[in-house]
Amino acid sequence: MAKSKSNDKKVKEFFKLLGIEEKFELTENEETIDIVMESDDPGMIIGHHGDTLDSLQLILALILAKENEEFKRVSLEVGDYRKSRSEYLKNLALQTKEKVISEQREIFLPALKPWERREVHMFLSEDSDVITESVGEGKERTLAVKPR
Repeated sequence: MAKSKSNDKKVKEFFKLLGIEEKFELTENEETIDIVMESDDPGMIIGHHGDTLDSLQLILALILAKENEEFKRVSLEVGDYRKSRSEYLKNLALQTKEKVISEQREIFLPALKPWERREVHMFLSEDSDVITESVGEGKERTLAVKPR
């Protein structure tokens, strides 16, 4: 992964405007910009159920898209929140898969954020026993896990 000085500077300026002067490391590839931040108070940056973190990621993605004239998804990792959440989602996917297989019926996983649905989709994408599908619109969008 490469590191962009321009993006690094813009992210630093953005955080400074918010009063966040934590150290971070920025790396990017063709599709994403990954920011890993150290913080003494990760809860302030993560927010309730990751809502603040999601908002910061979107705003940073828009700022950097305007600067670079191309949109890349921004992933902000603070206090291992995403890593822990990803592990939880993998366990949820496995438990749901087992239930779908044993009950031979479709099971819905509501209240997942778009990136969380994507994680479950990706985790189960190569599975020979189940398929996943996002259904619904907007905030009502949910993930269905079905027997194959």
